[in-house]
Amino acid sequence: MSKQKIVTVASLAILWIGAAPCAGGQDVPALKDVFQDHFLIGGAPNRTVVTGRDPNAAAIVEKHFNTITAENDLKWQLIHPRPDRYNWEPADSFVAFGEKNRMSVIGHCLVWHAQTPRWVFQDDSGGEITRDALLARMKDHIMAVVGRYKGRIKGWDVVNEALDEDGTLRNSPWRRIIGEGSEDQKYDFIECAFRWAHEADPDAELYYNDYNLETSKAKCDGAIAIVKHFKSKGLRIDGVGIQLHGGLTHPSVEGLEYAITSLAAAGVKVMVTELDIRTQARGYRGADISRVSRANTDDPAAAAAETQKKLADKYAEIFSVLLAHKKDITRVTFWGVYDKTSWIGGSPLLFDRNGQPKEAFFAVVKAARQQ
Repeated sequence: MSKQKIVTVASLAILWIGAAPCAGGQDVPALKDVFQDHFLIGGAPNRTVVTGRDPNAAAIVEKHFNTITAENDLKWQLIHPRPDRYNWEPADSFVAFGEKNRMSVIGHCLVWHAQTPRWVFQDDSGGEITRDALLARMKDHIMAVVGRYKGRIKGWDVVNEALDEDGTLRNSPWRRIIGEGSEDQKYDFIECAFRWAHEADPDAELYYNDYNLETSKAKCDGAIAIVKHFKSKGLRIDGVGIQLHGGLTHPSVEGLEYAITSLAAAGVKVMVTELDIRTQARGYRGADISRVSRANTDDPAAAAAETQKKLADKYAEIFSVLLAHKKDITRVTFWGVYDKTSWIGGSPLLFDRNGQPKEAFFAVVKAARQQ
């Protein structure tokens, strides 16, 4: 081992010793302070965090983040499980937690093909609902949810993952039932969702959110086409979220830069909305929840020193790109808080299963300080 490497490892060990007693690394710099001159930095807490049942995660969020996104509790399946029932309590707790800690609160998400109850797309006999009836249900849902948190939620992922990898619209129930019609109505259900979200809270920012925008130019171009269509019609769209569910070997610097610069050139804010890095070198690379589970993404070698070094290097590379384009990036949000709560298992975040900062944490801080 070289002398320089010995010094580096020793320095990290000292930081680890200082952080060990406290969840969230109370003796290390707060990420929100490290990035205060660059962009908002946040996480996606689940219900146990905002209700106080996971104090380790709460400590991380309160110390390090100045923005939070609801991981699940604002999705249709959980907040509106039946036609005549809204479950407001978990979402209320999330918003209150963000307000208490003076964070920018982000709502995720209003219209998505996944985690939406089957009844939304069915009539009383169980058959497929009509276009007009589905539009009415969408409007009622958006007006109720956005309206309840008017003035309290900064921005909404209005439509989530509406594109296929080639940039065309996904054949979801929303598209299939509502249809496209003429070229002017190509994004009909997306347009309606944005119109109603704006009507419900005229001051809230409105975002389109999707995955693989940084790995597929065609998909990124599809998101840009949505933006241009909206702008041609004078409709509000404030930003596009790059989910960035990465891996140890992807995305490439070139792919991430293409997504950032191309979206910014279309005239919208760019944000990384669901950042994590799978430690497995192989396997599914997308964010389709029907193809992701802890069983098929967990990595028994995740804690190995070699894996953690690769993870740190990839995070450093990603943040170097984000910092180089900080004039176009407004927010970076990790999808989860610490490894124990990650939707994909393994070791995808900056804090380990005990809530302690990992080598990747220090790599990200170093990248910011080098700016």
